[in-house]
Amino acid sequence: MDSSFSSSTSLTDDMPIATPPEGEHERREWLLRVLGETSCRMLGIYRLPNDLTLSVVIPVYKEMRTIREIVRQVRAVPINKQIILVDDCSTDGTRELLQEWSRTEPDLTIAFHDKNQGKGAALRTGFALATGQIIIVQDADLEYDPAEFPKLIQPIVEGKADVVFGSRFIGETHRVLYFWHSLANKFLTLLSNMFTNLNLTDMEVCYKVFRREVIQGITLKSDRFGFEPEVTAKVARFRMPPLDGRPARKCRIYEIPVSYNGRGYEEGKHITWKDGFQALYCIFRYAYTD
Repeated sequence: MDSSFSSSTSLTDDMPIATPPEGEHERREWLLRVLGETSCRMLGIYRLPNDLTLSVVIPVYKEMRTIREIVRQVRAVPINKQIILVDDCSTDGTRELLQEWSRTEPDLTIAFHDKNQGKGAALRTGFALATGQIIIVQDADLEYDPAEFPKLIQPIVEGKADVVFGSRFIGETHRVLYFWHSLANKFLTLLSNMFTNLNLTDMEVCYKVFRREVIQGITLKSDRFGFEPEVTAKVARFRMPPLDGRPARKCRIYEIPVSYNGRGYEEGKHITWKDGFQALYCIFRYAYTD
């Protein structure tokens, strides 16, 4: 929701619309009443519990060019948020900026690694710090748009899902980049599906959303980009504990299309062919065991 929505906006000179209330929750409820729930869902406006907190975990490594903008975009999303940044021993000035923010930006939870360990290690640190009912992974490189948070968390909010994967391959716009990367992603997803018995289309996607009890109930071990196949294998096996007299059950997993503005290596992309082999190893390693 754009906070710049003007109270003086009118449909015609003699048909002014009511002034929207202050506050994100109140403004959302006002729009749902004015436009109706069906129209709002088409616009990406969803009803959210007033007490919901979304923990946004952002692993950071040498992202000086983009870190300010991604934090701005995450802050702009009209959801109560806990923003967690984990610096994985950056050496390009990012670490110093985050150290300054840790003193001056009270809405940010910031952690620092003393040595570079990888995305998976940074995410483990972030997950341990998360206190929101729902946790989402957000990269710091502007490839993914935080404005899509509301639609990604909605299946969990509505009680339909326990885990949500984004997908770059089922209908949303994306930047055209590397053919072989795309082919490798699809091959790794297919192989992962064969072992997990899921029908995902994009196992390697950044946007993964979890109920807190799911991701904090899993023991993760991969330090680098092996996180993606490892967490996929483990949520596929995870059983939700009994609740309100209902028996334990397997995780319900949804997939939601997301847009993708991929970057090239000259723009700072970190993943390499070595990570592809690591993903293969993790698919086989975590297929049936922790």
